[in-house]
Amino acid sequence: MSEAISIRNLTKSYGRHRGVENISLTVEEGDIFGFLGPNGAGKSTTIRSMLGLIRFRSGEIRLLGRDAVRQRSEVLKLVGYMPSEAMFYPSMKVKDMIRFAAEARKMDCHSEAEKICRLLEIDEEKKIEELSLGNRKKVSIVCAMQHRPKLLILDEPTSGLDPLMQERFFQLLLAYNREGTTCFLSSHVLSEVKRYCRNVAIIKEGRILKADTVEHLSKSDMRRVKLTENGQEKEFVYTGHMKDLVRDLAERNVEDLLIEEPSLEELFMHYFTAEEENAGNIVEGID
Repeated sequence: MSEAISIRNLTKSYGRHRGVENISLTVEEGDIFGFLGPNGAGKSTTIRSMLGLIRFRSGEIRLLGRDAVRQRSEVLKLVGYMPSEAMFYPSMKVKDMIRFAAEARKMDCHSEAEKICRLLEIDEEKKIEELSLGNRKKVSIVCAMQHRPKLLILDEPTSGLDPLMQERFFQLLLAYNREGTTCFLSSHVLSEVKRYCRNVAIIKEGRILKADTVEHLSKSDMRRVKLTENGQEKEFVYTGHMKDLVRDLAERNVEDLLIEEPSLEELFMHYFTAEEENAGNIVEGID
């Protein structure tokens, strides 16, 4: 299977401020790939570098087998991009904005745009300035998807959408994916990644901490430990060898004990918060 996205040693800084450092990741064609991290982790910087919206200091990016810098015009014809914050001409009607986006690509996307507008319940007669954040987000979805791109790059796509519209958006995303569209989904919402993505990269402070399948990340040496000691209940996540845990517990006055696999949320949060030197230690205080 060929690569839809290939990033090698991407580095981008903003003067003294951190951007991303030596990022490398690969997304296979046909995947739904989650790019997971807290706000400010470097997700948008990576995406803007992919699309040529900002210049990066070093590294290489290839999208759909093409150099994202040297072949940018060719790449952008095949890509649909949805920014985290949609900016439109405020005085334009929704229908005119959507048509304007299609005409910029020299394409007739009327039929597909109408289908998406019906699904997301978009009022095409309203002006952009009359729309709520959520409804502007819907217009952004149409503009990104109406030309049926081979690669969708979505930066925090569901922020501002109510739960029903989030569900409908992902129905649409899955339908496109079944027809061959690769989806790169940036998010800080763990439930989205867990439910819809097959593979994931976790980014923190401009560095990739982990890249793997969601299934493999769910299978970890980490264990949630619940115990009663001296009449007090305690709960923590343990990340080391079981023999070390057993030895540690043998030295405590344990009255009751339960050891189980952690939730996927706890696994991801571990990568967000734990440093390498903490490996093998007990992490206290996780509820």
